[in-house]
Amino acid sequence: KSDYQRFRSYLESAIDKYDYRLHAYVLMGNHYHLLIETGKANLNKLMHYINGSYTNYINRSKDRSGHLFQGRYKAILIDRDNYLLELSRYIHLNPVRAGIVERPQDYPLSSYSSFIKKKGEKIVYRDLIWAMISKKVTEAPIKYRGFVENAPADGLESPLRNVYGGSILGNKSFIKESLGRLNDSLLRRDEVSHRRELRSSIEAKDIMDILVEHFGVSTDDLIRARGDLRNATIYFIKKYTEMTNRQIGELFGDLSYSAISQVQRRLFDKVSKDKSLRKELEKLDKTMSHVKG
Repeated sequence: KSDYQRFRSYLESAIDKYDYRLHAYVLMGNHYHLLIETGKANLNKLMHYINGSYTNYINRSKDRSGHLFQGRYKAILIDRDNYLLELSRYIHLNPVRAGIVERPQDYPLSSYSSFIKKKGEKIVYRDLIWAMISKKVTEAPIKYRGFVENAPADGLESPLRNVYGGSILGNKSFIKESLGRLNDSLLRRDEVSHRRELRSSIEAKDIMDILVEHFGVSTDDLIRARGDLRNATIYFIKKYTEMTNRQIGELFGDLSYSAISQVQRRLFDKVSKDKSLRKELEKLDKTMSHVKG
């Protein structure tokens, strides 16, 4: 346990040295996940400091030498507007998926407790994720706990399934912008096939036309709808278009950023209990994919 505490101490000291935000983390027996935000081009230096400091500590304490971590760390650039909340849940459920604990709050080596309690660790930056889950800070811990612990065990897909070129997670506009800033060496060879996908464009109107025909309603009905119909519309627009949460909110009558962020959670919660709704969404998903291709 002292080894894990030492690793945490390097995460903390790196905040002052490299001015970064740690949105979420989990430390496992043979790997770790960090959800990091830095406004400077210093990720390599930051990770070298953390991994190098911990390796030196282990080598000294265990009287050993050489490398501790196998290969270079794996870094994925993410669109925080659309994936930060979902990725934090994925990270906090890691010990549950691994069969180590039944509930994420039972695993002490993650940032999860900081999000479900009033007082959190100094190293964890909670404000942005809490703002995505609730407008009120006092309600955020309860809502975040529900968001994580009510996730369907067999119906929640990994947000990392859509990583582009092994290095970017986001919508088309985010990927295009990021490609102009990333070194080509960071991308795997399958980037070529992903570039073809970027040329295949699907707009919000295409999504809504499909849903209008499927549900037998008008476009105005979709925009004014509540419940499953509205949530499904927003979900598919988020998944298949380049629109940001803010733009989608404006389309649906000035819905807030947090309201758009919570749509997928509500939909997944209901899908886990309603098989007919799940099948209907799967059918629509195939239709959307066909239009996209």
